[in-house]
Amino acid sequence: MDYLWAFLIGGAICAVGQLLIDFTKMTPARILVLFVTLGVVLTAFGVYEPLVDFAGAGATVPLTGFGYLMAKGTLEAVKEHGLLGAFSGGIAAGAAGVAAAVFFGYLAALFSKPGDKS
Repeated sequence: MDYLWAFLIGGAICAVGQLLIDFTKMTPARILVLFVTLGVVLTAFGVYEPLVDFAGAGATVPLTGFGYLMAKGTLEAVKEHGLLGAFSGGIAAGAAGVAAAVFFGYLAALFSKPGDKS
C-alpha cells in the first residue's frame, strides 16, 4: 500500500507540473522555482512533513521534496549553529543529492553521442 500512495502522491505533484506547462505560459524554469519554493513554504507551515510521512518517496522525490530537504536542513542547522546555520544548513542537507546529479550527469555526457538535432 505504501508503494501505491507514493505513486499517487508523486504522480499528482508531477501532474500539477504538467498542467502548469500545458495551460500556462510559465517556463519550465519558473515552474521548477515555484515547486522548490512551495516545498520550503509548506515545510515552514508544517504541512509538508505529514505528507512526507504518509507518501514517502512520492513526496520527497519531486522538486517540492528538494525544497522540503533544504528547509528541514536549514531548520536543523539553525538549532545547532544559530544564525550561521541559516546560511549553511540547506546547502549541507542537499549536498549529496546535488553531487550525485553532477556526477551522473557527467557520466551521461561521457557516454552519450552529442550532436545537432537538425
